[in-house]
Amino acid sequence: MSKRKSNASEKEHFASRSPQIRKMAEPTATTTIQLTPQEERLKSLLLEVARHVDETQEGRDPVVLRWAGGWVRDKLLGIQSHDIDTAINVMTGAHFSAEIVALCKIPEMVEKHGVTPTDIGNLHKIAANPEKSKHLETTTIKLFDFDVDFVNLRKETYSDDSRNPQVEFGTAEEDALRRDATVNALFYNLNTGKVEDFTGGLADMGNKLIKTPLEPFQTFMDDPLRVLRLIRFASRLQFTIDPEAEKVMGESRVMQALRLKISRERVGVEVEKMLKGEYPKDALERINTLGLYHTVFTDPSKSDAPQPDISNWRTVYECLDRLREARTPGSIYDVLVHTKEAAYFSWVLAAVVPWAPFSQTAPTSKKTPPYATLAAREGIKAPNKVCEVITAAEKHRPYIMALKKAVCANDSYIHERDRFGMAIRQWEARGGQWRLQVLSAETRDTGKEERFLQGWQLFLDHLQELDVMEAPLLKRIIDGTQLAKALSVKPGRWMAEALDVCVAWQLRNPKATDPAGAVAEVRSKAVQLGIPIV
Repeated sequence: MSKRKSNASEKEHFASRSPQIRKMAEPTATTTIQLTPQEERLKSLLLEVARHVDETQEGRDPVVLRWAGGWVRDKLLGIQSHDIDTAINVMTGAHFSAEIVALCKIPEMVEKHGVTPTDIGNLHKIAANPEKSKHLETTTIKLFDFDVDFVNLRKETYSDDSRNPQVEFGTAEEDALRRDATVNALFYNLNTGKVEDFTGGLADMGNKLIKTPLEPFQTFMDDPLRVLRLIRFASRLQFTIDPEAEKVMGESRVMQALRLKISRERVGVEVEKMLKGEYPKDALERINTLGLYHTVFTDPSKSDAPQPDISNWRTVYECLDRLREARTPGSIYDVLVHTKEAAYFSWVLAAVVPWAPFSQTAPTSKKTPPYATLAAREGIKAPNKVCEVITAAEKHRPYIMALKKAVCANDSYIHERDRFGMAIRQWEARGGQWRLQVLSAETRDTGKEERFLQGWQLFLDHLQELDVMEAPLLKRIIDGTQLAKALSVKPGRWMAEALDVCVAWQLRNPKATDPAGAVAEVRSKAVQLGIPIV
């Protein structure tokens, strides 16, 4: 699988391995982690609380605290993390968190650990919610600027018909074995100061490998969401997925389990994290090559829906990635994608392109959302704003393409500022994110030569020359009340169209400050607009 060049701090850590990571070829349970001063403060406080619990609650095993999963992985990769999962061996997270809050009210404890009022936040209990992968109650508290989750070590037992397991207290090894990937199954034991590896995660990190702790097929059948989680982590870390796992990720029984056992909200959460990450193209490439498209990007309620052709889908997301990589001031991507939200939207639009050839109309002839919109709305539970842009992109693509073609052909009307400005205003008003609608049309264009991109660059340069890029923000020179008064008529259904006539006049006369010309334009079209002027 191709890897694109990294360009941010996290990516640099993945590209140049630290001496600590290079040692991971040999599995070990004695690797250490260099803590920051703030992490040392947090560790000292938690161990103090654990000692207090041991002294006051006799008759059970001593409390052992472990920082788990993602924090350990990222620290070993040299990435600073402010989210820390803390696993406890003999008590619940809620119980231990309550002890923290109580002890931090004791003056001696406050003085010893330098605790200030802003160092300790409020406790937040997150109830068990199996549909959102919360199989056990978790307690979260803000400590020394870290978001710290507390939960007890656990083991999970799955049934054939549900991804929601039976959960009970477990050992550290049982807790590690239930996790989705070995690189996420590492513990940092606060009591010993050592990293504990029960699954070979250290070696897998050294080999840049995403591997399941247990046999892949059963792992995915127990919880099919792990298929998407492995793709997300492999993309984020730029690791390779274990070939044995890849063999079964797209297996029909696993895909069927993913459809039946996993809520579409959970599918959407994983896909959203993929597409908001640093490597969205790689995530889509893995979904494509593993044969997961029709399971992920689909409306599961439409058993009779057509099956889109994804044979050319690769050209779409590769085009978008190429545009992003080539971003320079004034370039296509720079002009069309201004925010992180827009970047995410652009990848969702690319993801549902295979559905674009299909149109859908209900028997009553009342228009319903395109299949592309349904794939996003029902398949990954995309937000309404995203779905509205997808629908608009489908609807407006023919006109976008027509205007682009006209500019490339230097047609006679391409200098009509009102034609282009009003089109942009309409695209924005009916769906929003007009720039992304243009980007979607572009990535769906079939051209592959440099001339293809040059044509779209020419189109955008032309819009900028016309100074219509901000047309949706153009303030009307006259409002409805003023226009009706100037025409000596009462407002009516004609008003919206008449105001568009005024805006079009403004676009043709950008320096005008007197609305008289706009009023005259409307008056000249009174019959056409249905205005009852006497």
